[in-house]
Amino acid sequence: MAVQRNDKNDDLIEKIVYINRVAKVVKGGRRFSFSAIVVVGDGNGKVGYGLGKANQVPEAIRKGVERARKDMSRVSLQDTTIPHEIHGKYGAGCVMLKPASDGTGVIAGGAVRAVLEAVGVHNILTKCIGSHNPHNLVKATIDGLRRLRTEKQIAAIRGLDPADIRA
Repeated sequence: MAVQRNDKNDDLIEKIVYINRVAKVVKGGRRFSFSAIVVVGDGNGKVGYGLGKANQVPEAIRKGVERARKDMSRVSLQDTTIPHEIHGKYGAGCVMLKPASDGTGVIAGGAVRAVLEAVGVHNILTKCIGSHNPHNLVKATIDGLRRLRTEKQIAAIRGLDPADIRA
């Protein structure tokens, strides 16, 4: 259920990953409210997620987008893929992210695909291990992406030349 929306002129990609209807039982019957998990990215290495809850769907989405914009952080990318294989974990959800060659495309399920498309990855292989809960998968994917480092970044941390790392 991924939908793109742009309210402002900042060219951010907003994807609705999952909308859940929640019921609260009260004296007079059931009260329904909605929770929406939303991913926001610039398509060029920045991504964030947010959870919004409200009595109406549009309001829940708006709150989720607000939180996602505040949560945005930079991700290390290498051309159209990621620099190396990594496992992202959150709760019982685990996502394996593996770089792929040009022309492969985004091989991923719904929640993981929304995050990868928002961040701007075009070639990647993924596998969900453990829980398939969309909340945990989004958080696990973003955890893996935030822990990625390019060769230059690793060399800078270690105080070496990038050519010395490969050897």
